[in-house]
Amino acid sequence: QVHLVESGGGLVQAGGSLRLSCAASGTIFSINPMGWYRQAPGKQREFVATITSGGSTTYADSVKGRFTISRDNAKNTVYLQMNSLKPEDTAVYYCRADIPSPYWGQGTQVTVSS
Repeated sequence: QVHLVESGGGLVQAGGSLRLSCAASGTIFSINPMGWYRQAPGKQREFVATITSGGSTTYADSVKGRFTISRDNAKNTVYLQMNSLKPEDTAVYYCRADIPSPYWGQGTQVTVSS
């Protein structure tokens, strides 16, 4: 059984920063890739960023240059550094890990005030 536990969400003013973490635990041989998605109220869940075990990254256009994804393979942990946050970044952020089937975290709320 695999569990993903997210942390680091909260309330921040526009222009501020937050760092999200997601740790995977359980019977894990490899995770590829790991990533972040988000869902704003009344909208569908959307892709934010993903990173392979080799460190290759992909970002949504809306976060390029502001968000940075990274991972610690030894700790089965993925991070999302979010800078220059905007009110439109407000959403519940979900961690996803393909092990190889997709597993999701419970979500962490990020609220950016204007």
